[in-house]
Amino acid sequence: MKRLLAIVHDVIMAALALGIGLVLRYGPNDLPATEAIVLALAVFCVISAVVFRLFGLARGMWRFASLTDLRQIALAATVVVAAFLFAMFAINRLDAIPRSVPVITWFVLVVLLGGPRILYRMWKDGGLDVVRRLGRLEPEAQNLLLLGSVSEADHALRSLGSDAGRRYRVVGIVEMQAKKTGRWVRGVEVLGEIDRLPDVVQRLAGRGLAPQALVLTKSDLQPAALRHLTEQAVALRLPVRRLASAPGLDRPEPSLEAITIDDLLGRPAVRFDVEPVRRLIAGRVVLVTGAGGSIGSEIVRQVAGYGPKRIVLLDHGELALYEVDRLLAERFPAVERVGLLASVRDADRIGEIFREQQPALVFHAAALKHVPLVEANVAEGVLTNVFGTQIVADAAVAAGAEAVVVISTDKAIRPTSVMGASKRLAEMYCQGLDAEGGRTRFITVRFGNVLGSTGSVVPLFKRQIAAGGPVTVTHPDMRRYFMTVAEATSLVLQAAAIERHREERRGLVFVLDMGEPVRIVDLARTMIVLAGLRPDVDVPITFTGLRPGEKLFEELFDGGERRNPAAVEGVFVARAQMVERARLRGSLDRLALAAQRGDERAVRQLLAELVPEMAVPAAPRRSVA
Repeated sequence: MKRLLAIVHDVIMAALALGIGLVLRYGPNDLPATEAIVLALAVFCVISAVVFRLFGLARGMWRFASLTDLRQIALAATVVVAAFLFAMFAINRLDAIPRSVPVITWFVLVVLLGGPRILYRMWKDGGLDVVRRLGRLEPEAQNLLLLGSVSEADHALRSLGSDAGRRYRVVGIVEMQAKKTGRWVRGVEVLGEIDRLPDVVQRLAGRGLAPQALVLTKSDLQPAALRHLTEQAVALRLPVRRLASAPGLDRPEPSLEAITIDDLLGRPAVRFDVEPVRRLIAGRVVLVTGAGGSIGSEIVRQVAGYGPKRIVLLDHGELALYEVDRLLAERFPAVERVGLLASVRDADRIGEIFREQQPALVFHAAALKHVPLVEANVAEGVLTNVFGTQIVADAAVAAGAEAVVVISTDKAIRPTSVMGASKRLAEMYCQGLDAEGGRTRFITVRFGNVLGSTGSVVPLFKRQIAAGGPVTVTHPDMRRYFMTVAEATSLVLQAAAIERHREERRGLVFVLDMGEPVRIVDLARTMIVLAGLRPDVDVPITFTGLRPGEKLFEELFDGGERRNPAAVEGVFVARAQMVERARLRGSLDRLALAAQRGDERAVRQLLAELVPEMAVPAAPRRSVA
């Protein structure tokens, strides 16, 4: 019905345009004979109906009329007038149609076709409500101050649409440079440059238009500049928001979202090629150990999106397994799943699971990763991280799995902790298996800290900030690599998909590019600012000293490892030192006996022998706070 009404409207406007053209040319009292006018109108309307249909004018949605629609209208009007002239010349040699009439008609037709569309768009966007635009209605609307370039501010104003009058009132624009100060964008003034932000806010407050939020429209602002801006906003007691990237099913209207810790730490986004990952996973049985953990659950979520035949969820924690199983049931109900409670340290149980499930792909994310806790529980750390990995690896080989992806850590490089040494020893075992050239490929992927993962500093800092502080940092110079869990998992899947068939890569370790390391104290300050508070004023920061096994600086590569780019953007290859499995077996047997007896001193000595680059720390305190 709407399309039919649009066709009728356009044909009526075409007849009216020609009529206006004739009246403007002849005057209302000197028009040609009625028969000539009727013939011209009939021909013009028929031609218009055909041309408008060919150009699809009725298919355009008036709610979203734009310059593209106006260009289409102008082109259609040109074709209509040209075809009309040709037809009338063939009929009556253009009798009663002076040369100025087609020109006048063209302009009038463009206005009559485009004008109603633009007015309708303005009405739907609230642009015709002058009183509201002056800010005298909708007093509950939130005052927004846009920060960014004028072009991006224009995009933000268009994205907000009618919400700019209903829920939000844009009171000004702050530009990156001063040269556009005093100009206007869609009726909103550019008030100054970003370095003058406090003055701009003060001037707006003096007009009764004090902003209630700062909205960042610039998409490529560097993390350091964004942190500086956020600190200014905290001093002004204003939250910083950005326009949500795109509406979705759960967010049908434009909305604002908070700046996150990911934005302020800042890493260039890595582009992923999903097709190799889809070919890796689609139609295969995938088993994930530690499926309920931070990394494991994200692996499960991403794998489920690529159409596996079945996902086997393996975890020793009942609650963690329940949560990831529920996540799969809610988001991917069509994916077959099996939830299994088991410890990777139970060789009989793991062997039985692999024989029953016959996984083609295994993602081994189960580990004990909290450095001070493992320092206080040495035997448990070794039994899980070293021998749990050995049990899973051997079971995968016995079951004929195509590939095992082993999740490792930057703490395995020149380790100063039992946790790091145990992960390096797990790497060495899987490297040896991979280098032997069997059917099962072992792809070891090493990366640093994952933002927000269980046991990381981010949840700890959030709790401390919520409690009013203090935020505890071990050392002012401590630095760590950070990556989001989604990005880390995507890179792991990419590395597995592309590298599993490259035989020349056997025995290598794949290292994710984590960008530049971040000072932990800067992370703490950033999180305090994100909470709308002032570091060292509203929330104090205290330094507690290094904990057992901790380093000041983490590394992604050993000094003796050669760093080469992999076939995946964001991934490097490390030619880590390898030890043949045959040479490892005797020492591993002695290490297993020492760990089973709980002989921590022997475990540390054997770790130092097996991982020569390890610095043997002193026996730790039992406190892990």
